[in-house]
Amino acid sequence: MDLRQLRYFVAVAKERNFTRAADQLHIAQPPLSRQIQLLEEELGVELIIRSSRPVRLTEAGRVFYEQALQILGRVEQMKEATRRVGLNQNSVLSIGFVASTLYGELPALVRKLRHEAPGTDIQLLEMMSVNQLPALKEGRIDIGLGRLRHNDPHIRCTVLREERLVVAIPQGAPLSRASTPLSTQALTDQKIIVYPREPRPSYADQVLGMLLHHDVQPQEVHEVSDIQSALGLVAAESGVCIVPSSARTLRSDLHYRLLEVERATSPVVLNHRAGDESATVLQVKRLLRELYAERHSWLESEHNISINVDL
Repeated sequence: MDLRQLRYFVAVAKERNFTRAADQLHIAQPPLSRQIQLLEEELGVELIIRSSRPVRLTEAGRVFYEQALQILGRVEQMKEATRRVGLNQNSVLSIGFVASTLYGELPALVRKLRHEAPGTDIQLLEMMSVNQLPALKEGRIDIGLGRLRHNDPHIRCTVLREERLVVAIPQGAPLSRASTPLSTQALTDQKIIVYPREPRPSYADQVLGMLLHHDVQPQEVHEVSDIQSALGLVAAESGVCIVPSSARTLRSDLHYRLLEVERATSPVVLNHRAGDESATVLQVKRLLRELYAERHSWLESEHNISINVDL
């Protein structure tokens, strides 16, 4: 599989027609069809239903199309960033982040960076905590904001804060009739929604491990891809979900109760390559110290057990 095949497939998927896609790509139709066929043979699945007019994507084709768009978009970003750096136009800072940090430090940090270093090209890449480690080692990102502690000697992991966990509950459910902290035992026989489904280990494993440690036996565990899907299912009365406290701002149509169990927290961690004391990393640490000294709502004690300003 190569980038040319991805571009060919995306063109066919967009045009829904091999002839028009071939015209757009300035190639003949037979080699275009052959490259798509080779792609399908390599993957072992059919991507395009050719018997329909216009042609349609299979379910596998739709998944592949979405991924191909992301890959090709990332390649273009990489090419453009490399050109700019090579021409001494600006520097690049790539930050990998888990979605939940969008409701805490990430937006404020990026605003500070843009204000202080307007010539820096800041690239934000959403990725799971476990994926940030290889991305740092391979140089695909410079900084990671995640939710998992780790012992990788090549990656420096600093816990920025321990954020409290809350239970998101459907409005009108029995557990929503009070606002006091909730015991973990109250979750016994509940349908629990966790995220992300993959990759693992992840925040889902933190939640499931905590429930197992306290001998909580859910009625059912439903795994979904992300926090937005999880809270959407809670709103649909499909179960309850344990989320970081700052995520309460995501949906106002749910009821939230803090977990009362000691250390019911999720860490927010800063990852960077061990030994990297570059100006960029030092700048990020300094701005985080400034940020944590300010009075932001997501830093209040209601949401956090501890905050680390010693970076």
